[in-house]
Amino acid sequence: MSSSITEPSAGSPSFFSKQATIAGPGFSRWMVPPAALAVHLCIGQAYAFSVFNGPLTKVIGITQSAPDDWSLTTLGWIFSLAIVFLGLSAAFAGKWLEHAGPRRTMFTAACCFGGGFLVSAVGVWLHQIVLLYLGYGVIGGIGLGLGYVSPVSTLIRWFPDRRGMATGMAIMGFGGGAMIAAPLSVALMSHFKSATSVGVAQTFVVLGIAYFISMSIGALAIRVPAPDWKPAGWTPPDTSHKMITRNHVHIDEALKTRQFYLIWLVLFLNVTAGIGILGQASVMIQESFKNTVTPAAAAGFVGLLSLFNMGGRFVWASASDWVGRKNIYFVFFVLGAVLYYLVPSFAAAGNIALFVLAYCVILSMYGGGFSTVPAYLADMFGTAFVGGIHGRLLTAWSAAGVAGPVLVNYIRAYEVAHGVAKADAYTMTVHIMAVLLVIGFICNLLVTRVDEKHHMTEAQLAKEL
Repeated sequence: MSSSITEPSAGSPSFFSKQATIAGPGFSRWMVPPAALAVHLCIGQAYAFSVFNGPLTKVIGITQSAPDDWSLTTLGWIFSLAIVFLGLSAAFAGKWLEHAGPRRTMFTAACCFGGGFLVSAVGVWLHQIVLLYLGYGVIGGIGLGLGYVSPVSTLIRWFPDRRGMATGMAIMGFGGGAMIAAPLSVALMSHFKSATSVGVAQTFVVLGIAYFISMSIGALAIRVPAPDWKPAGWTPPDTSHKMITRNHVHIDEALKTRQFYLIWLVLFLNVTAGIGILGQASVMIQESFKNTVTPAAAAGFVGLLSLFNMGGRFVWASASDWVGRKNIYFVFFVLGAVLYYLVPSFAAAGNIALFVLAYCVILSMYGGGFSTVPAYLADMFGTAFVGGIHGRLLTAWSAAGVAGPVLVNYIRAYEVAHGVAKADAYTMTVHIMAVLLVIGFICNLLVTRVDEKHHMTEAQLAKEL
């Protein structure tokens, strides 16, 4: 296996340097996934930020919103900024994180994410929304991006024999972080709530410190494999007939290949088809089965979708180790398009069970798309710069985060405004989603091996790393 790590330089390397994290003899690679999860379970809190929206609208009024309290539309920009800066930091810090190494990158992520909560706490105390935008949105968003990418690229290097499973483990943590953060945040706000406080500022302080500690532990525990390391008893397979390269493509050179943009579209279309539904799941099932599904049952539906979103990240990515990354995406697009096409008929027939099952499978493939794509990139471009390339590809997530909800919300509003019953207002939307997945199928079909002219020589690789 080609190494992506150079030999340590003479002298004692800095504690946070890449060279200082090279694992010694006898180090178990199974110590790396917990280090990655220590980061991803923390930054996965982003999916649970909505639990703060209600209390933040009552910071002044305490029991109900006062005239000077923030509105939900004003607060909505906090999460949007965090996702935007997640994509931007992952994209623009790509080169730096490959040279800095995982320990420095993950510790920087800990400082930004934890520090973002502390800045936001000050913003709540002073009632300055700009500090929440800066704290959680900008600084915290940068922590999200750095913390998301670096552990994944490290796991890929430790598990050349199980790339999909390795990335699935970490990114499953990101999907499941909200399941810990939501009840924890609610419990903390309840504990700190008083006659003069809704408890959000104090909760931000506790979470900021806790997440900083957890992510720092992950950063300190992370290790990278020694030069030419490979799993015991593992022989690199013959890749002459597969789309798995043993060569490496520079991060800047990857942007000159059509494969990068095709995989960008593959991720964008897969995420667009899922993220809009995820945001409207509760309302959608209640409107599709009016007077049948209660708000409590709808909340259970949302929780079930979250479980499938999380589980799909591990199951589908692990399966890709056996059937191949390209083939897994074929399954996503074909099965997803069929299910989206059938969902309106399930609703029209009043078949709640098939309706729920269809969306659970769709959301599992939504999660699986996130966890499979890093291994897809490693297969295509090699492992030397996969973290940076993955970071730049995550701009597809940012774009889909806008496109998906816009499609679902605005098309539904247009349909209702033109006399379509609310129960039928999602039909056009899900059929459009099916078409998007067909386009994704075509993009995935066009992905081929990267031309040899883009590969780095051993001398170029040694110079860069």
